[in-house]
Amino acid sequence: MSESSNVTYQRIGASAGIFAPIVAFTCILVAIASYPAFSWTNNALSDLGIIPGLTESVFNFGLLASGLLAFNFAIFGLYNYLGKNGVGKIGSSVFAGSCLALIAISVFTEDFSPTHYYVSVAFFVLVPISMFIITGAFLLGHQRKMAFFTVAVGFAAALPWLLLFAFNYVPNVAIPEFASGLAVSVWAVVIGKKMLKP
Repeated sequence: MSESSNVTYQRIGASAGIFAPIVAFTCILVAIASYPAFSWTNNALSDLGIIPGLTESVFNFGLLASGLLAFNFAIFGLYNYLGKNGVGKIGSSVFAGSCLALIAISVFTEDFSPTHYYVSVAFFVLVPISMFIITGAFLLGHQRKMAFFTVAVGFAAALPWLLLFAFNYVPNVAIPEFASGLAVSVWAVVIGKKMLKP
């Protein structure tokens, strides 16, 4: 593949990484607004995926579309950007796996138990793991600021879950799901913008 093709694919991937969180959180918030009974403390976000009508349609579309965008970000963006060393390739591949898990959450809703549980766990476990591996890739590339930022995001994505298991601070998982997803979304936007710089 030519250098110009790599740059083109990287720009496509970077743009996808910026748009993925916008699509995801817009659809999540619209789904929440469409279902007044939703509780941040007593629900999981995935509960929205089985509420008939607009709520389930918007929520599941958001996860599917953002998952596809994020997968393109991983394959075309991150893999080209970080793939100069093996650690970058592994980190990009693990992140791509988390994106496939996100897509699966939209397909295997809570009606598909226990599959829904497994793919949800896969997403929230693979995301911080990919962050920690990608941190290594940045260190190998002598990008220490990006390494620090990425490892911080990895901890931010994992911390809501660790606190939940340690202190059970909420009865359900909407808050840790939202917080963890928001952390990795900020990272994707920052990295995507960095990739687009000439």
